[in-house]
Amino acid sequence: MDSWIVWLILAAALGVAELFTLTAAMGIISVAALLTAGVAAIGLPPGLQLLVFVLASGGGLLGLRPLAMRHLKQAPAQRFGVSALVGKSAYVTHEVTGRGGRVKIGGEEWSARAYDETLVIPVGTTVDVFEIEGATALVYPRE
Repeated sequence: MDSWIVWLILAAALGVAELFTLTAAMGIISVAALLTAGVAAIGLPPGLQLLVFVLASGGGLLGLRPLAMRHLKQAPAQRFGVSALVGKSAYVTHEVTGRGGRVKIGGEEWSARAYDETLVIPVGTTVDVFEIEGATALVYPRE
């Protein structure tokens, strides 16, 4: 069997393994094996093929790993969903107590409870959203 076919089979096997692991390392090594298959098809000897494979996979892993780690450590640029509402201001539309009430947050009306259960927040007060529990905003009056 020609060596380029062996490298191609190895690249395919590593590519399938990457689909199951999702680590990116197998994908990088798979690309290195694919590159080596091309070099083997040209007719370079096995020693040089192995050198190309080692350099390509090592370079890919060393070059892309810091980039991937940087992206993993970064916080998302924007919050979305209900977590984006935390910290926003709201307007009380129905009196808010420790048991319930209604507020308007960004044009939407939400059920609300006072963050401090002893508070009674009257209609018309501007409040800050401290937390979201399910579909209920926990609010506290703005000072």
